[in-house]
Amino acid sequence: MARVVSSVHAFFKFLRLDGLRADDPSELIATPKQERSLPSVLAPGEVDRFLSLMDGDDPRSLRDRALFELIYSCGLRISEAASLGFDQLYIQERMIRVIGKRKKERIVPFGEEAAKRLTLYLEKGRPALAKGLRSDRVFLSQGGRGISRKGIWKRFDVARQTAGVDAKVHTFRHSFATHLLAGGADLRTVQELLGHSDISTTQIYTHIEPEALGAYHDEYFPRK
Repeated sequence: MARVVSSVHAFFKFLRLDGLRADDPSELIATPKQERSLPSVLAPGEVDRFLSLMDGDDPRSLRDRALFELIYSCGLRISEAASLGFDQLYIQERMIRVIGKRKKERIVPFGEEAAKRLTLYLEKGRPALAKGLRSDRVFLSQGGRGISRKGIWKRFDVARQTAGVDAKVHTFRHSFATHLLAGGADLRTVQELLGHSDISTTQIYTHIEPEALGAYHDEYFPRK
C-alpha cells in the first residue's frame, strides 16, 4: 500500500511539472502506518519444559539454568544478560540493575527460582568455568570469559530444539511481559520493568489473544 501511495505522489508531481495541472490531489492521501506484528510468546508450561532441560549439575547446565531463569524472570534483552556484571547484581535483595538501550538504567526484581539457580551457579558452576581467570561478568563462557550474545543464542537454540518449542531468546522477554499483564500487572509497571521509553511500545502486549492470556493466567508469575 505504501508503495502504491508513493507512485500516486510521483504521478501527480509529473503532471504539475509538465504544466497539465496546478494542484496535487495526492497531497491529501496519507501514507498508511505499517501494522506492528504481535510478538510470539510461550505458555508457562512451555517455559517450564524448556528450563527443565537444564537440570544437570555440570557447570554449563548450572550456568544455562541460571541464565535463562534470569532472562525470563526479569524480561532481559540478550545483550543485557551477556553484559551483566557483579556490580549490577543484588542477590540478597533479589534485584538487578540493568543497563539497557542508550545506557538507560532500571532496577528489576527477580523471583525465588531465579535466585536459587543463581546461587547454585555462583557457588558451583562459575568457579569451574572461570578456570582461575578474573572477570566481572556474572555469566562466563567455557573459556572463562564473559559469555557473548552469540554464545547465549547457541545455548538457547540447542535447548529449544530439544524442548520442541518455536522460540528465540527474545521470546522469553515477550513471555515475561505477557504473563505479567495476564496476572494483573498494570501497563505502566510492565513498561518500567522492560525499560521502554514509550508506553506505546509496551501496549502491543495488550493485543495478545484473550484465549492465550486466559491460559497464562492459570499459572503464577514470577516463578515460585
